[in-house]
Amino acid sequence: MRESLNVWLLTSYHAGSHRAWAEGFAGHSRHRVRMLAMAGSFWRWRMQGAALELAAQARDLIAAGERPDLLFATSMVNVPAFLALMRRELAAVPVVLYMHENQLTYPLQPGEKRDLAYGMIQHLSMLAADRVCFNSVYHMESWFDELPRLLKHFPDYTHLETVAAVRAKACVLPVGCDLQRLLAYCPRIEADAAGRSPLILWNQRWEYDKDPVTMLRALYALAEEGRAFRVALAGQNFRMQPIEFEEARARLGERLIHYGYVESLADYARLLWESDIVLSTARHEFFGVSITEAIFCGCLPILPRRLSYPELIPAAWHDLCLYDDFAGLLDRLRAALARPEPPAELRAAAGRFDWSVLIAQYDNLLAELR
Repeated sequence: MRESLNVWLLTSYHAGSHRAWAEGFAGHSRHRVRMLAMAGSFWRWRMQGAALELAAQARDLIAAGERPDLLFATSMVNVPAFLALMRRELAAVPVVLYMHENQLTYPLQPGEKRDLAYGMIQHLSMLAADRVCFNSVYHMESWFDELPRLLKHFPDYTHLETVAAVRAKACVLPVGCDLQRLLAYCPRIEADAAGRSPLILWNQRWEYDKDPVTMLRALYALAEEGRAFRVALAGQNFRMQPIEFEEARARLGERLIHYGYVESLADYARLLWESDIVLSTARHEFFGVSITEAIFCGCLPILPRRLSYPELIPAAWHDLCLYDDFAGLLDRLRAALARPEPPAELRAAAGRFDWSVLIAQYDNLLAELR
């Protein structure tokens, strides 16, 4: 019988995709997973000070008679600070760090200056961990490409040799996605579906790093050409007045069949199944959960040929789905509108990210460290 470990999952930003990942892992793992969690807000304060609260939660568990076999921390946890606070109680416990994101290569808005302190916190966390897991090859390689420049920025005692030390214990562990839950909302084929124009879905955040301006520019170009299509703008909005989206409501008119974030899983899943094409124009993506969900539900993906996207698409379908520039984006959208039915292999490939497939990689990696 395989050993079941007592795993403490330290998650200081428990919201959105981070929360979905944590709950998915806890729900599918053969190990006993205890979450030490904090609300998903004030990310800068979480990276600076979350160790105080997480250590307090850990002490409460120890006082109640519980101890971990392994610590599994997420990328907004200051691991050295947590370990320092718990050095008497947890000094010998192995630590795995899971890098959802990093604060060194995340794209900045024009005029914004990067605070290198947060990248340094993450580097020190990697050094303190026994294993470092990145959610994609792109994420891992972009981090190690930039890390030497971070260290060289400082005046002395830079310890560049630590780059190789971290790389030696780094690996890629993709994000687990709860794709099976979407099957419950798969609709029966409707008789009038063939008469509808293709539905283009944009389910990215309404933020600078997802480049909604280029997405809307492409849709306007297709509309001016007289192409038949409908649009669903379903990403989450964290701004009070997203001006470009308000303009889109007027310019897209009756083409726009959905506008705004979908709170209900049932409504979101039905929108995924109804859509024909999923579109991204992102400047930043370390994995791509929302794109993976859409592909699993039968959408043909049109994505940049960069970031983590080539890892989501089998190589045989790169030219169909991935574009290099704006002209390439329009060409692939035109082709997709003419024939939006995706190859069956794409949907099957998305299934490899379901927790039912990936959980063994997680569980075995943790067991190796015990």
